[in-house]
Amino acid sequence: MKSGRSIVLITGASGFVGRHLSPVLADDGWLVRRAVRRLPSGPDDVVIESIGSDTDWSTALEGVEAVVHLAARVHHPHEEHATELYRSINTEGTLHLARCAARAGVRQFIFVSTILVHGRTNDGRAPFSERDALTPQGLYGQSKAAAEAGLKNLAQESDMSITVIRPPLVYGSGAKGNFALLARAVKLGIPLPFAAIRNHRAFLSVENLASFISMQLLKPVGQFEIFLVADAEQVSTPDFIRRLARAAGTRSRLFPMPTSLLSTVLTISGRQEAHDSLIGSLELDLSKAASTGWQPKVTLDEGLQLALATPDAGQAEAQALRMTGSG
Repeated sequence: MKSGRSIVLITGASGFVGRHLSPVLADDGWLVRRAVRRLPSGPDDVVIESIGSDTDWSTALEGVEAVVHLAARVHHPHEEHATELYRSINTEGTLHLARCAARAGVRQFIFVSTILVHGRTNDGRAPFSERDALTPQGLYGQSKAAAEAGLKNLAQESDMSITVIRPPLVYGSGAKGNFALLARAVKLGIPLPFAAIRNHRAFLSVENLASFISMQLLKPVGQFEIFLVADAEQVSTPDFIRRLARAAGTRSRLFPMPTSLLSTVLTISGRQEAHDSLIGSLELDLSKAASTGWQPKVTLDEGLQLALATPDAGQAEAQALRMTGSG
């Protein structure tokens, strides 16, 4: 438990990960200052309407010891001016915040990036590791990779410790996107043509991501460090769906479609991202994260149960896990 009431600023605090992370850090003894886009809901909230190269962070950073930067542009890569928007928010906005933090005397800066800086699959290659050359995919991955490069340079010029975390798909209660769609399909009993897929993919419970961030804030490990973080188990797409169904108290309805046919259908329909995330493998070398002494707080099955619990029940279970240290 951290002594005192040092201030940590969380950007994107009202988002999926931020809502889970804030109470974890508060339990650790931090005074959590939440950067939100709209009217504040708590006494320590600050309103930051937009993130870019000219955002005024002076009030938000006053007295802050650490920053956890979660806020990012994730969706809508095909809309007009998308390239400029991703660069403005994810790259220039991140670097501007980090420079402001360094000037304000912030001790530690944690940047949640994405595994997409490595690519969408490691088919035919060894598991991704922090040592690999980057091959970022899509506007999101490219904008995050550019931000990482700028943060590395900043770390060499300042006294602020910078940690980059590259998560795979993060799931949990309140998650949106692909996980929400898959959970809905499983709950509705929709037949899914994935039984023949033989791959291995990394996933990350939001509880495990929060616990890793918490530990990094308590025990910073270097001036500039990068970590790949995921659940202990890396499983196939059909196995993940079966375990998701079990957590939901139902049975999965999987049937086999030849992967070559499924691949063709997804490619022709322009769903290359879905093709890679469903059929391709995404294996990660987690040895560096493990070398810090961190272990996932919850198993894959526990994480899926928390993800599908009602918000109040899920928060109560997560609180119990934090108090007991189980998982």
